[in-house]
Amino acid sequence: MSNVNVCLKLFLEYLQIEKNSSQYTIEHYQYAIVEFFEVMAEQGIENVEDVQYHDARLYLTRLFELKQARKTISRKISSLRSFYRFLLRENKIKDNPFSLVVLPKSEKRLPGFFYEDELEILFQSCKTDTPLGQRNLAILELLYATGIRVSECSGITVRDMDFFLSTVLVKGKGSRERYVPFGTKAAKAIMFYMENGRKLLLEGKPNQEALFLNSRGGPLTPRGIRLILDKMIEQTSLTGKIHPHKLRHTFATHLLNNGADMRTVQELLGHAFLSSTQIYTHVTNEKLKKTYMAHHPRA
Repeated sequence: MSNVNVCLKLFLEYLQIEKNSSQYTIEHYQYAIVEFFEVMAEQGIENVEDVQYHDARLYLTRLFELKQARKTISRKISSLRSFYRFLLRENKIKDNPFSLVVLPKSEKRLPGFFYEDELEILFQSCKTDTPLGQRNLAILELLYATGIRVSECSGITVRDMDFFLSTVLVKGKGSRERYVPFGTKAAKAIMFYMENGRKLLLEGKPNQEALFLNSRGGPLTPRGIRLILDKMIEQTSLTGKIHPHKLRHTFATHLLNNGADMRTVQELLGHAFLSSTQIYTHVTNEKLKKTYMAHHPRA
């Protein structure tokens, strides 16, 4: 008699009680394990201890033949590896057949970015005749001028801004702080907002340290900034979404396209490792290739 259902029940209880996993996570594990043993049943394998390394490899091959996404395959194999790791801990099996199965490398997607004419459309969509419009332009200018994350942007205080040196103190991941320079256009937009719109947003309300405020005069959250950016794109002729990181990608790509070195861009972005910054070279290399193909006589 098959012992799969008994082992699966024990594993799901472990996820729920010991790991405190969400219902979504538990259902995901259950689906992956049930699907795997349905395939194994076709091969005459009905017990958890009968699965060998070559069976796990054959299952991996089958998933590829079904043209499933690499991310989906990785998730399924990872679920099965965790299941067998649990069974090993409980002395239900002697070996984990998935311990040596190599997960497929995820596809590297090139970061999306705006071209300069697209950015200009975005900037022009900000009407500065209202306090919120002034704030929105200041946010957009600062994000593009510095490449900072939205979470970093929402955490900036008035005291973090140094207009004399044209730098902003940014609190990044892992409590790391860095000074990031910004240009004259960003400085002009932020100063105009601080001297006009921000003061109006604070009228009759407690003073706030946060640079960017919501319509009620409170600190603007990262989610609030994302909603602002979404509304901006809706007001233009541009298609697609303006996820906050797209401005960060644009900042890095434009710097590299105009001759900035990788180490400098790494420092400005606040990346702990150069490898995180190197993905932008794929974007700039694509531009070089297109330029070459368009202009070389024998391309």
